[in-house]
Amino acid sequence: MNQPSDTPWWQPSAENKPKQIVFKRSNSNFYIFAVIIALIAGGVGAFLGRGGATNLSANLVQTTNSIERAPDSIAGLAARVIPAVVSIAVKGSGSSGTGSGFFLDSDGFILTNNHVVEAAAQSGSITVELSDGKKYRAKLIGRDSSYDLAVLKIDVVGAPTLQLGDSEKVQVGDAVIAIGSPLGLSGTVTAGIISSKNRAVTTGNGNGESSFINALQTDAAINPGNSGGPLVDATGAVVGINSAIATLGYTTQAGSIGLGFAIPINQAKKTADQLIKTGSATYPIMGISVDTRFAGPGAQITSDGVGITPGGPAEKAGLKAGDVIIEFAGTEIENSDQLIVVIRSKNVGDKVKLKYVRNNLTKEVTVTLAASKGQ
Repeated sequence: MNQPSDTPWWQPSAENKPKQIVFKRSNSNFYIFAVIIALIAGGVGAFLGRGGATNLSANLVQTTNSIERAPDSIAGLAARVIPAVVSIAVKGSGSSGTGSGFFLDSDGFILTNNHVVEAAAQSGSITVELSDGKKYRAKLIGRDSSYDLAVLKIDVVGAPTLQLGDSEKVQVGDAVIAIGSPLGLSGTVTAGIISSKNRAVTTGNGNGESSFINALQTDAAINPGNSGGPLVDATGAVVGINSAIATLGYTTQAGSIGLGFAIPINQAKKTADQLIKTGSATYPIMGISVDTRFAGPGAQITSDGVGITPGGPAEKAGLKAGDVIIEFAGTEIENSDQLIVVIRSKNVGDKVKLKYVRNNLTKEVTVTLAASKGQ
């Protein structure tokens, strides 16, 4: 039997009171121990990291996959076209220059610009370099300053040729590439689009010979030396001959600003055929002289000298000096240069309707274009 305790019943006895065990530790020792562990772990990680980096470097994988280039890609077109494009170097009396051209046929006939070769037209030398680096002395078959075209011939057989397209079917926005030797860098390829059609472009060399081009405009980069090279469409067919660039008025440095101009291949083909067959070419005329001082709109037949050629198309149609031509074949005429350009875009023998103003009255007549005298 248990003896009663002197401790009240509500207060636990000493032997029944729960014991609390308290562990005492030093905070400073704990932190020192943690730092030591961290330093050891960092050192081990750095060692393993260096070893891992070395292993990664040794396990780099190289691919041997080749890029598939479609035949109608820019790379595919360039590979087909470049062999038919040539670089042209000209030396004349006191002058020299470079340009581009391309083979018209496998017998070695080459089409280029007149302004590329004119320095050697009288006395000089023309050297043609092919894409494989072979060089040939070229013969000038014929040239025409009116359209800025010329044909050369080198002594080769089986020359690579290009397909000639239809510049009439070209549309604004069509993709094109220009190939040539800008600044002497042969085989240069630039890409762009047709920016506009039927641009009236007049070029000249300061010697009284001017070319009037009903041009294709492109933003494909064209620079000095590209002249005479082909402008080809998305099928690789030639649609134009790169011939001129626009430059900013405040600089004398010629360079691409995205405004290049090409002679439509349909016109170039007709002129090249004439040059190969006869050595010269003709172009359509109305038999008038225009007043270049007339501010427009329209082109005025000059009253100074002979404005109307006796017996020519204009006289037969009833035109007179002082008449202002305001429309030709459906094209509104802004100035005299534009009239000349649109006339030369036609063919000899074409019957063309035009409108003119005389004494404030607008009249309409039909003119049959005649041939100019061969140069």
